[in-house]
Amino acid sequence: MKSKVICCVFPAAVLMIVGLFGFSQTLQSIAEANAKPLILEKNEGELRTRRIHTDNTASASSQFMLKVSPKNNGSEHLVAGMEDIAPGAGIPKHRHLVQDEIVLIHSGKAHVWLGDQERDLQAGGLVFIPAKTWINLKNIGSEPISLTFIFSAPGFEDTMRCNSVPAGETPTSITPEQQEDCAHLGHAERAGSQEHPKM
Repeated sequence: MKSKVICCVFPAAVLMIVGLFGFSQTLQSIAEANAKPLILEKNEGELRTRRIHTDNTASASSQFMLKVSPKNNGSEHLVAGMEDIAPGAGIPKHRHLVQDEIVLIHSGKAHVWLGDQERDLQAGGLVFIPAKTWINLKNIGSEPISLTFIFSAPGFEDTMRCNSVPAGETPTSITPEQQEDCAHLGHAERAGSQEHPKM
């Protein structure tokens, strides 16, 4: 009797594992089919213009470009884009609650505050920002900072779109309350006005 049970259970278990593997492969194939491969030049992507802050806080830059995202190419795992930051401008203090982020600095000089660390970075510098870590950056050089940002998961691009308009459209104003609503869309949190770092 014991051998009959083993004889029936073993093939059933093998069929179940093979079936789950096949189902997993099918789901992976569907996900891969949705993401479109891209080869893009620097000026190709979704160019957006930041909205005007009514509280006179510094915006990160006037424009940025989203290149990889669920909306741009069906990416389910990464978001990437580029941004130029003028001398004296910066990225306000904020943190991502879900996504890790990498910032690659291609040109310019930045002062970076990351958690309890701070330092200057030059062209070729990299910042790894784990989820839930406070970050802000200021251009302390005389030329624009050109950078690439990469997120480990989609979400923050929704905040970026909420805080901006498509290039060519007139930017509308955005209140602190609207900025907060935008931050929540992308699972982010911005520092309150009393927490602005020493820029």
